[in-house]
Amino acid sequence: MSALAVGAVISIALCMWMRFAIWDFYTMHHIPLVARHELETLRAAPDYNQARLWELFQRYYNVRDLLPGVASRDWLLLAALVMASVPVVVLCGLFASRPLSQQFSNVAQAARKVAQGDFSARALAVPYAPDELVNLAEDFNGMTIKLEQYEREVRDSSAILAHELRTPLNAAMGRVQGMLDEVFPSDSEQLQMVKRQLDQLNRLVGDIHLLSLARAGQLAMEESHFALGDLITERLAWSGPQLDAADISRWVQVPHDLFVVADRDRLGQVLSILVENILRYAASGGSLEVVSTVSENHLVLEVADRGPGVKEEQLFRMFDRFWRAEHSRARPWGGNGLGLSIASAICNAHGGSIGATNREGGGLAVRIVLPFN
Repeated sequence: MSALAVGAVISIALCMWMRFAIWDFYTMHHIPLVARHELETLRAAPDYNQARLWELFQRYYNVRDLLPGVASRDWLLLAALVMASVPVVVLCGLFASRPLSQQFSNVAQAARKVAQGDFSARALAVPYAPDELVNLAEDFNGMTIKLEQYEREVRDSSAILAHELRTPLNAAMGRVQGMLDEVFPSDSEQLQMVKRQLDQLNRLVGDIHLLSLARAGQLAMEESHFALGDLITERLAWSGPQLDAADISRWVQVPHDLFVVADRDRLGQVLSILVENILRYAASGGSLEVVSTVSENHLVLEVADRGPGVKEEQLFRMFDRFWRAEHSRARPWGGNGLGLSIASAICNAHGGSIGATNREGGGLAVRIVLPFN
């Protein structure tokens, strides 16, 4: 609107200048040549002979155009130009502000849907809308995506959490009740079975507690300076017997002099989670690849396999709580569905991110991106 107003003022001024220029040009070229030269000389130095200059003006110009007042043709022309420019400015302003108002309407409409509980609502971006409003719509959509994810997690995890807690608890209670009823002997073997169920329950509670701390931004990080290659070698050695039993080959490409500043135990936990997922779901691929690169102040660590992969439409949900790929990575292999969400929480707590893509030729690649100084 400011540009339209400035443009209108400039246009009016230009029209007035053109009116004066054309009028003066026409008058000067229709007076005798001698009088024209005399008038040009006097106009160049008006104080030299004002009486003669005024006499020439009276003779060849319309004196009414030189008199003060609002009744002159100049003021009438100015009024006409202003009246003509007002509807033009209004129409152009409405046309120019249409993308702006439409973008606001889209955001407001999506906000009303979100207020009614529809977290799938998105604010459509309007072409030619101001960049600030487009960014507002994108930020709003990012917020609704997060809200939709949280709502889905709460809805899905309530029943799953009850099931995950009930299963080991019922097994432990049944075993204890069996010993009390003397169906099972009260010996160390039976107690060991009870302990395994309680350990599973304790791990599940601990995982949920970790995710709660991460969601609240209170997950403590104890950073240290360490060699990334040593950490990877250590974690692969821990899982060595299981990897050997599954006949999974290991291929690691990490520089020995690559040192990072991070929470060593937490980052090792992420690596262990990824290795466990490969053992659980991708053992048939027979391959585990770990590659690290550094670019633009970021460390990229990729852990890949040659297993069945994940359906493209499910990749964005892999790091949700209690998510399991029911088809390509089947439920009977176990797990409580919290591993990848814990890995995501740890990466986010480091100021980084984690994502997954399917590989060409089959398999899944999980990419970890962390700040690197």
